[in-house]
Amino acid sequence: MKDNPLSDGLVPDGGWGWMVVLGVALTNIFNQSLISIFGLLFSQQLEELGQTTTGVALVMNVNSIVSNSSGFIIGPAIKTFSPRRVAIFGSLLTGTGLILSSQSRTLWQILISYGGIVGFGLGLLNPSTFMAVNSYFSRKRGQAVGLALAGTGIGQMIMPQIVRYLLDEYGYRGAVLIVGALSFHGIVGASLFQPVEWHSYHSNNSEEYEKLLDSDSPKHPKLPPETVMGKLKRSMDLHLLKDFSFLNIGFGVALAYTSSINFSMIFPYFLQFSAGLNRTDVALCMSLLAAMDLASRLTLPTLTDRYRISCRMIFLVGAILLIGIRVILAETTHRKTLFVISGLYGYIRAATVVNQNLCVSEHCSQEKLAGALGLVMIAKGISVISLGQLLGWVRDLTGSYRFSLHMQNVLLVLVVLFWLPEVLWKRFRQ
Repeated sequence: MKDNPLSDGLVPDGGWGWMVVLGVALTNIFNQSLISIFGLLFSQQLEELGQTTTGVALVMNVNSIVSNSSGFIIGPAIKTFSPRRVAIFGSLLTGTGLILSSQSRTLWQILISYGGIVGFGLGLLNPSTFMAVNSYFSRKRGQAVGLALAGTGIGQMIMPQIVRYLLDEYGYRGAVLIVGALSFHGIVGASLFQPVEWHSYHSNNSEEYEKLLDSDSPKHPKLPPETVMGKLKRSMDLHLLKDFSFLNIGFGVALAYTSSINFSMIFPYFLQFSAGLNRTDVALCMSLLAAMDLASRLTLPTLTDRYRISCRMIFLVGAILLIGIRVILAETTHRKTLFVISGLYGYIRAATVVNQNLCVSEHCSQEKLAGALGLVMIAKGISVISLGQLLGWVRDLTGSYRFSLHMQNVLLVLVVLFWLPEVLWKRFRQ
């Protein structure tokens, strides 16, 4: 359970926190949206290098592995350097990696620059930006996180148009170079991440604030020296691995994340080859999905915050609805129906995307949150490497995109089966 005094009404719950939200949104527009434009940005260069979809998948997989592997260090890094410094460094890495990619002439150079450097930068940005927003809000946390993540949705809508223009005007190298420069906007956004203590209600009384922070800590005047192993457990908050609820949350979030990533890769192919839509209709379906996803991020958290619905409950309901929507989608070929389902899917999907980190923060205190997010990132990486690859193998084996959608649903069904008993038991106990 949470034991952070700043979560009990002492946080601003607004004020400068909205500037932090603006900073995160700005960072997300030019950084977190990079994954969605990778194919558009690099396809021509990879094709010239003689790489097929296997080469594209290799770069994306390396990027994902490196990004999630940063979970091993993100907890200690945020505790040592603060979310602002980690986010600034992440933006520097992302922009630098893209600039180096613009000069890449071999696949291994792209693997290092984009897969490695950009992947590591994105891995540092996700938890650090969330930590910055989370520390400023309590009652309005869902609304704040939704607005911050709306930056990713905006980026996914405008960046493809920007990239297409840059490619036409400046070619591959010029376009990647400029996109790398745009990524440095994350430094500007991260500069707004002022420490919450500067704006909390008790910022003028440091002694009282320190007492609040230490109020629940047992006093041990003579403690034995801490081992190497002990420091590692404390810095990464490995004691959370003994917490069943945390393990259950991490397991569910990792499965849902893998299912979502796999759907994003399969969806356009399903529309074109299984549903029989032309390219114009496929693009319209994807635009409707992105637009409704953005609308959900802007509106849904406001409603859930107002009625004080738990983030985990919203996530669970969203997962259940997504199962039903995917079943209908897999068996639909009617053009107009696919438009409607695409928009509906986008709106419901955002309920799970926005609440991934919120489910973790709802369970953990602010002091343990950085380590908790790092452990969940590691779980995501393991899930993508194993289950994500398995889903891809099943798709290739069966040759059916419809069956692939149903297999993605298996992961969400597991989330429901593992989460529902615990959520109902806790609600009944309360």
